[in-house]
Amino acid sequence: MRGPQNITNANLMVRVKKGDRDAFATLVQFHQDSVLNFIWHFMGDRTEAEDLAQEAFLRVWKSAATYKPRAKFSTWLYRIVTNLCINRHRALKIRNLFSISSFQKYTPDMMGVSESEPGVNPVTPEDRLLKAEQYQQIFNALDTLPPAQRMAIVLTTNQGLSYSEISQIMGRSVSAVDALLIRAKKNLQKKLSVKK
Repeated sequence: MRGPQNITNANLMVRVKKGDRDAFATLVQFHQDSVLNFIWHFMGDRTEAEDLAQEAFLRVWKSAATYKPRAKFSTWLYRIVTNLCINRHRALKIRNLFSISSFQKYTPDMMGVSESEPGVNPVTPEDRLLKAEQYQQIFNALDTLPPAQRMAIVLTTNQGLSYSEISQIMGRSVSAVDALLIRAKKNLQKKLSVKK
């Protein structure tokens, strides 16, 4: 990712290693929305997502010395985030936390429902409720998956990462990621088709 004036993540991390708080703040600004969105899709709870995102960036700061520029920064960052999510999920054994009220705390664009624009039909409360209910069904189905399957699904569908990138983040071979995603998609299809 490149920010203003073509500042790269690698350049920022060199500065963060030296204790540059401004460089760290810029890194956080570049990545906080995608990290928060990713964690929210995995955990299904806004408060957990905010807490884990804060913890993830705290770990980036504390672990800056271990970052090697040869590794893509986003891969390194998402490995930290992935480990945090899986560990928190195991610790809390989250079940049935996906309520409509939790979705309503999110901005419409995070739920995939944009605010009305001039000349476009307005988004009604019914549209928002329907979208929230659809997300609730998906998250409930995701919650039934083993953590590794859920993580692979979220990394590919929500973050748009390649199998190679997911392989590096999860510490598995590309073929193992492929098999994981096949099983996850089959399981999701079964769960979601039952609800129809």
